[in-house]
Amino acid sequence: MGSGCAGVRVQPPLPLPAVFSDASFAPPASPVGPEQLFVISPAMRAYIDSPEFTALIRKLGPERGLVEALYTKGELKLEYDASVTRNAAETFDARMGNCLSLVLMTSAFAKHLGLEVQYQDVMIDETWTRNAGLYFASTHVNLSMGKRRTVQPRGVPPDERMLTIDFLPPADSARFNAHTIEERMIEAMYMNNRAAEALADMHLDQAYWWARAAVVHLPSFSTPYNTLGVIYQRHGDHPLAERAFKAALTLEPESTISMHNLVPVLAKLGKTQESQALAARLAKLEPTPPYHWFHQAMKALAEARYDQARDLLDKEVRRAPFNHEFHFWLAIAHWRLGEGTAARDELALALDNSTTHAATERYSAKLAYLRSQIGNRQRAY
Repeated sequence: MGSGCAGVRVQPPLPLPAVFSDASFAPPASPVGPEQLFVISPAMRAYIDSPEFTALIRKLGPERGLVEALYTKGELKLEYDASVTRNAAETFDARMGNCLSLVLMTSAFAKHLGLEVQYQDVMIDETWTRNAGLYFASTHVNLSMGKRRTVQPRGVPPDERMLTIDFLPPADSARFNAHTIEERMIEAMYMNNRAAEALADMHLDQAYWWARAAVVHLPSFSTPYNTLGVIYQRHGDHPLAERAFKAALTLEPESTISMHNLVPVLAKLGKTQESQALAARLAKLEPTPPYHWFHQAMKALAEARYDQARDLLDKEVRRAPFNHEFHFWLAIAHWRLGEGTAARDELALALDNSTTHAATERYSAKLAYLRSQIGNRQRAY
């Protein structure tokens, strides 16, 4: 699966009803769509009207005052958490969210203050994660905001009047290029994320309606078609899955994600030659796909070939240094080999790169145990 951004507008690859199957899924229990994304809740309004917030805006101006209030010394103490995509009000209530959730909430506040908001797709490598047997490719978005001006002062580049807020560490975000995307894309990304999260929880009916809404909202965005295909595949509707994956590939012909998903569907439908030809093309485009060495390493660990597992996981870590799961299993391999210090260091990196509270708590506990064991060994010597 994937949650990347499409940069070029093209016509829908198929008439929309051709990729939908509404009768196959139970109607949604609650409204599905982008209407609530930027709504200012009563709790948010009370925060905006608070003396502390008002004083910051008066002292620093709306842009820097908002950043200070939300992310620096504010009472909110917002945290990054990749487990759930929330709208603006939900993010404010939870005090946490992934980059898209934090963008939505910040945008809602900025708009309320009368600021112009601009969204960027940051050109970083896709980040891969696993959940419930599914593989997710994630990209990164941020936003810039500034005062609306009808006439741009002569000699001032447009970007220089905008303050960019990013939820990557500054040293990381500054070195990546970014391109502007429309708010409609942000809304479609939100709906696709909700579909993917429902799919991971095996709530296929809910996942279908969110993915469908994303396709209708922005038919030129390839990712929701791919998500729709995975939903059909899990639902046992392989002809519809084929149609959805091919629609995604019409929009993004080099998408290895959609190719990878389509290969087994074609085989299931008895289209063996087409499946094999696509698999061969995929192998040329991506000879070592995400998690390629990881799966080999898991087999090596199960067979007590710990040195081989360590070397394979080291390859994955060098390719994807921010994947906490790779660091964790590399720590396990080092520990099995008696390399306690290296195990501790890798587990610390797993903790540093964890993206959910559950993972952070798990790694913190394991790291504390590992440090105690290393300390015990050193005292024994």
